[in-house]
Amino acid sequence: MQQKIEDVLQRVKDPESGLPIARLGVVERVRYNAEKQELYVFADFLSHQPSCMACVGIASVVISGIRRRLVEEFEAEFPELKVELV
Repeated sequence: MQQKIEDVLQRVKDPESGLPIARLGVVERVRYNAEKQELYVFADFLSHQPSCMACVGIASVVISGIRRRLVEEFEAEFPELKVELV
């Protein structure tokens, strides 16, 4: 399971830099609840927001895409689990 998680974090890339999410430190931790068959992905996008107010709108669009891609990749890798981005 750990290897699959690392694979997902390597596959999902920041569209601006091309760097994998694993390298950017956006995902802080991943928790698995076997009883509920749920995977919780704890991510911190807020600390990566630009300070420039004009850039916040663009960053929000980029972040939305990364969040969507993370969920899609985790769901593809773990189809039997419910994936929740926290």
